[in-house]
Amino acid sequence: MVWTMVCLSLHQEWKIRASEEIVQIFGDKEDFEGLKNLKVLTMILNEVLSLYTPVITMTHATHKDTKLGNMMIPSGVQLSLAMMQVHHDREIWGDDVNEFKPERFSEGIINATRGKGSSPFFPFSNGPRVCIGQNLAMAEVKTAMAMILRRFSFELSPSYKHSPFPVFTLPPQFGAHLIIRNIS
Repeated sequence: MVWTMVCLSLHQEWKIRASEEIVQIFGDKEDFEGLKNLKVLTMILNEVLSLYTPVITMTHATHKDTKLGNMMIPSGVQLSLAMMQVHHDREIWGDDVNEFKPERFSEGIINATRGKGSSPFFPFSNGPRVCIGQNLAMAEVKTAMAMILRRFSFELSPSYKHSPFPVFTLPPQFGAHLIIRNIS
């Protein structure tokens, strides 16, 4: 959510589009069912998850001999999946991979990867090891962002220094200094 607010502060046109969509879908009511209709907000969240993946590396172990391309990987080998590297691969995402471009997700995840399918986008892992909290996390962040965008304006403080800091997760090293104002 922090990276979403940072990105929307840096890209006001997307903040306006998301706010307009939220007002259009929810009006004066707050209805959980409306979350599934938030296409612009979903594109924004997918782009943020791609640029600032929640976990930068995952480790999995093979439980049986596994063929991967032309290689045979024996049972018990630990494999590290560099999610951050895959999410920033120009061959998969294009030369603009490091730019905030939510429109790359306008036709869904499969089409965002320049024909590489949905496998290269795995901020919550994928397959049988996918995070069981993925749907809850997405519902929570959509709900929170919808509530924030309806009630508040926000911008980056002049003291903000963009500093993604890869540890196990990818927090802003010096925090995300935001100025938030009530718009009601």
